[in-house]
Amino acid sequence: MKAVVVQKEDLRYNIEKIKEFAKTNMPDDNGNNVKIIAVVKCNGYGLDMVQYTKFLHDNGIDFFAVSDIEDAIKLRKEGIEDKILMLSSTAIEQEVKELVANNIIITIGSKEAAKVAEKVGQELNCNIKAHLKIDTGFGRYGFVYTNENEIIETVKNMQNVKIEGTFSHFSNAYYDDKYTKTQFDRFINCVATLKENGIKTGMLHICNTSAFIKFPEMHLNAVRLGSAFTGLIAFKNSLGLRKIGYLKSNVTEIKELPAKFNVGYSNIYETKNKTRVAIIPCGYIDGVNVEVGKDMLRPIDKIRYLVGDIKALFRKQALYVSINGKKCRILGRVGTYHVTVDITGKDIKIGDEAIFNTSPKFVDSHVRREWN
Repeated sequence: MKAVVVQKEDLRYNIEKIKEFAKTNMPDDNGNNVKIIAVVKCNGYGLDMVQYTKFLHDNGIDFFAVSDIEDAIKLRKEGIEDKILMLSSTAIEQEVKELVANNIIITIGSKEAAKVAEKVGQELNCNIKAHLKIDTGFGRYGFVYTNENEIIETVKNMQNVKIEGTFSHFSNAYYDDKYTKTQFDRFINCVATLKENGIKTGMLHICNTSAFIKFPEMHLNAVRLGSAFTGLIAFKNSLGLRKIGYLKSNVTEIKELPAKFNVGYSNIYETKNKTRVAIIPCGYIDGVNVEVGKDMLRPIDKIRYLVGDIKALFRKQALYVSINGKKCRILGRVGTYHVTVDITGKDIKIGDEAIFNTSPKFVDSHVRREWN
């Protein structure tokens, strides 16, 4: 039976490495060390959100963040009592009421969201906990950083909302250092203006995983980390973080194919000789060979991806799976639920374990998560 295997000791190792690196920075003006906010979106980066969050809690992490209201409420229902920040701003009254009812810290990123939060606070006769979001060049949630007057007026008009933090989000910290520094400067300058006008900004945070590792001087009061815990990051891993999670399954069928026999959809592969193959019930629904969407907006990206696609046309099949420790080539196109694997000359039998090096984040949530 297929499952995503999560190595607890390796995850614990990553947590301690992250804590150690966060402590390399000087305490803030109040003598506090950098706070770690664990982002547990995408089903806990594919590790099972609830179990993952509880494991992080048991290992000293006590502040979490999500992007979906359903995730926030689910964590509460599963007994998570730590602080939870809803990263997405919303101006939908019913959503704000549900978040407040479940003691979730909301994000305010617009005048409309502020008005709704204030209304809900008045109706419930309570102070709603919130973080203020500044858009420093991402174009998604948040007040545009140049609109300081709008932010100041909005915050000063809120009587039932308590701002406990202020944050922004980098758009390309793993690749574009120059723009990342520009965004950071915009954030710091905007925050300074808010403070000069009597706004209490609370905890400041802007770093995601990439910025946390590359720019320790930007850690501020807190950092928001997701992929750092899983070790699956988009650039050189200078902290020595270990990769967490892999997909396992079993060989369900073995057969022999004659020479010049088609394998898979679209007839892109044909056997040259008699070939012994194994069938494994894993496909792209399980994250096998799933490719992250290509950003084709910049000329440099178009060239980079074009070169990569041309190389792919001329190289031999490059997808492999490990069966009982033996590297075996996947033949043809990856199917929705199955792959065909060349096991010619290898001592492999039905039931043998197959391991795919794929990101758990892309594995369907119905697949069992096995914590070892």
